[in-house]
Amino acid sequence: MTFKSFHPPVRTLMGPGPSDVNPRVLAAMSRPTIGHLDPVFVDMMDEMKGLLQYAFQTRNALTLPVSAPGSAGMETCFVNLVQPGDTVVVCANGVFGGRMKENVERCGATPVMVEDEWGKPVDPQKLEDALKAHPQASTVAFVHAETSTGACSDVKTLTDIAHRHGCLVIVDSVTGLGGVELRVDDWGVDAIYSGSQKCLSCTPGLSPVSFNEAAVERIKSRKHKVQSWFLDLSLVMGYWGGGTKRAYHHTAPINALYALHESLVVLQEEGLENAWARHRAQHEALKAGLDTMGLSMIVAPEHRLPQLNAVKVPAGVDEAAVRKLLLDEFNLEIGAGLGPLAGKVWRIGLMGYGANRKNVLFCLGALETALVAQGADIVPGRAVAAARAVYGA
Repeated sequence: MTFKSFHPPVRTLMGPGPSDVNPRVLAAMSRPTIGHLDPVFVDMMDEMKGLLQYAFQTRNALTLPVSAPGSAGMETCFVNLVQPGDTVVVCANGVFGGRMKENVERCGATPVMVEDEWGKPVDPQKLEDALKAHPQASTVAFVHAETSTGACSDVKTLTDIAHRHGCLVIVDSVTGLGGVELRVDDWGVDAIYSGSQKCLSCTPGLSPVSFNEAAVERIKSRKHKVQSWFLDLSLVMGYWGGGTKRAYHHTAPINALYALHESLVVLQEEGLENAWARHRAQHEALKAGLDTMGLSMIVAPEHRLPQLNAVKVPAGVDEAAVRKLLLDEFNLEIGAGLGPLAGKVWRIGLMGYGANRKNVLFCLGALETALVAQGADIVPGRAVAAARAVYGA
C-alpha cells in the first residue's frame, strides 16, 4: 500500500478543546528547527518564562511549560508535591477532580473527596468542613475552570481556606488561563497547571505550570524520590533554570515551543484583561442567540465560564445527530457531554483565537439549521439577529 501525505479538513473548532489555532502560531511552528541547547533557543526559553509569568500574573521563578499536554501538567504538580502517606483533600465537581483523585492514589497518598454536583462550583463550606475533619491533610486540590461542565470555582476563597488549615493548593486551570480572570500571586496559589490548546490558541502538547516558594520548599524537603523521572522538577529545572548554562534533561519540543511563545506574545499584545473581556463579550452574544432557540445552560450565570458553554439538549433532540450534521455539513465541531452529562449537553467553546464574532454567528446559524432538521420550532435567522443586536449591529 502506498501512503500519501495527510491533509486534514479545515474545521471550525468550537468544542472543549483544542481550539482554533491563531495563524501566527501555525506560522511560528514552521520556522527552522535549531538545537534545544542552542544559545538562541535558550534566550527564547527565558522570554517564555517571562511571558508565562505575565499570563499567570505571577513572579514565581519556577514557571515553565512542561513538554507534554495538560494531563502531564497535572501529574507534574502531584508527583512533586505529594508523597506516600500524605492526605490530600480533592474537590470534585466534574471529570477532572476525578483525575486528581487518581493522581493522589498513584502517589501513594490518601484522597479525601469533597463532592459537588456537576455544573456547580466547589462549595467553600464543604472544603472547610473536610479540612476540620482531616487535620492531617497537607494539600488541597481543585479545578478552577471545569472543562466538563463550564463551571468556575472561586480560587481565592478556596485557597484562603486551605492556607488557614496549613495546606498547599494545587489548581487546575487548563481551560481558565487566558480566558477568565486568574491572578496567581494575588490569590496565593501554590501550584497551578494549564494547557496550550485552550484559551492560548496554541497547538496541543504543552502544559504551562507555576510553583511558588512554599511549593518549591516542599519539593526540596521531600523524603521520597519523585516517582516520575521525566516530571521530577529538581531535574527539569537544570534545563529550565536561569543563566546560559543548562543541563541536558530531554530534547524539548522545539517547534511547539516556538508556537507557545508566539501565542503568549499575541496574548501580551492584546492585554490580559482585554482578552478576558473579549471572551465575556463573545459569550454574551452566543447566549443571546441561544436564548432565542429556547436553549439554556446548566451553570448559573455567576459561576459560568464564558469560554466553555454547557448547553442543555432540548427534549426529543438527538444530540449526537446534531453534532454530526454540524461536522458533516458545516465543518463545525462542538463537544458532547461527559459522565452524567453524556447525551444531555453540548459543550460549545469560545476559546482564544476562536472567541470571535465570526465564529459566534456561524455557530448560531449552523445550530439553527441542525435543530430545524430535527423538527424544532425555530424561526431561522432569529438567533443570529439576537447576537448581532448584542454586538450593536
